[in-house]
Amino acid sequence: MPSHPTDEALHFLDRHPEIDSIDLLLSDLNGVLRGKRIGRGNLEKAYREGINLPASVFALDILGNTIEETGLGLTTGDGDRVCRPVPGSLMPSPWLRGGRQAQLLMSMVEADETPFFADPRQVLAQQLARLQARGLTPVVAVEMEFYLVDRARDDLGMVQPPCSPATGERATQSQLYSINELDEYSDLLEAIQNAAEVQGLPLDTALKECAPGQFEINLLHVDDVLTACDSAVLLKRLIKGVALKHGFEATFMAKPYGLEAGNGTHVHISLLDEAGHNVFAADDGDPHGTLLLRQAIAGLLVLMPASMALFAPNLNSFRRFQPGLYVPMTPTWGVDNRSVALRIPSGPNAARRIEHRVAGADANPYLLLAALLAGIEHGLAGSLTPPAAAIGNAYQQFPPSLSNSWTRALDLLEGSEVMTQALGRDFIKVFVANRRAERDQAMQSVSKLEYDWYLRHV
Repeated sequence: MPSHPTDEALHFLDRHPEIDSIDLLLSDLNGVLRGKRIGRGNLEKAYREGINLPASVFALDILGNTIEETGLGLTTGDGDRVCRPVPGSLMPSPWLRGGRQAQLLMSMVEADETPFFADPRQVLAQQLARLQARGLTPVVAVEMEFYLVDRARDDLGMVQPPCSPATGERATQSQLYSINELDEYSDLLEAIQNAAEVQGLPLDTALKECAPGQFEINLLHVDDVLTACDSAVLLKRLIKGVALKHGFEATFMAKPYGLEAGNGTHVHISLLDEAGHNVFAADDGDPHGTLLLRQAIAGLLVLMPASMALFAPNLNSFRRFQPGLYVPMTPTWGVDNRSVALRIPSGPNAARRIEHRVAGADANPYLLLAALLAGIEHGLAGSLTPPAAAIGNAYQQFPPSLSNSWTRALDLLEGSEVMTQALGRDFIKVFVANRRAERDQAMQSVSKLEYDWYLRHV
């Protein structure tokens, strides 16, 4: 390990003489990467002094407009904060500019080096510290679904599935778990794998998902939740960039097609004690796990309604919550059951864990994990007890109760004292103001469907 922070920069430049510029990246509330591009000669300075970015980067909506209602814009002078490098995140970006580009994650701090409250990575770090104070370390794996779409739109200007690189035929079938489809897109998937290896991203498996052009790529379990989310954020950028190089667009939009399955982010979580033992694994091998597992489940279920605004952060997010399309719509749990919100996967007892199946692929990974850790901590702190585990098809047994309303989800988050205490009152204020302002903008747009249904008939 480098003995001084700037050593990481110097060692990197020495190993990579081909790199001539570096992107300094900061994840905003939406998970969109913002930042600056610097020449290689400025990298050591960036490590030594950091870089300045306005705090209003966390007031930006999806269009990159500053939402003044957050209080981070001109009302406070739109001042700068310092952003510091995230150690270990300096890596080449092999799909960019012929391999001459690199990237480095940053995190924002105050003048006294304390975390900036609105930085999603810092919000997650705060939740991690609460669990670590209990002597517990989360082990996390992130699974992300995405669609490949044709760069050309259809005759109505809508997105359409891609044409197979092998056959030239446009995808029309589900073909879940199809090896043939993995073979047809093997050049793209291999390029993703190779780029991930260059960047040190711990990819596990790739599979064909249940809609035309839909895939899933999973990251390995790691015992550093911040690194797990760093990897998820960077993997999104990598997949999009490599897809463009191969003539496709990749999207993590929650619901690109109205009648097809949406894109989700599934998160696997277990907890290790200070001796490195999984506290969710029962000594007798019971798949229902330990008392601590059930307390964690209870906390996640209790806070699930108030967390929906983080699991489903934009207008399109709520299109995903439709009956019959494999999305949990009720706080439920069960063992080896894919119809519930919290699944306890089968497998070795030592790997006993919770799989959270509610969030969309458009969720900010840092904020998603912050909400999940807050739920787990709430369950442990209150020694909560969950309801009985669901057996069989939970979609049929339990009516939908999670909000599919953007407005209602934001109201529930804002009104939750537990989430406010966990994530920080100032952060909740910024997040809710940002999302409400974007919703107000979205409501000013009239869709084609509304013209087709209402223009002539009402």
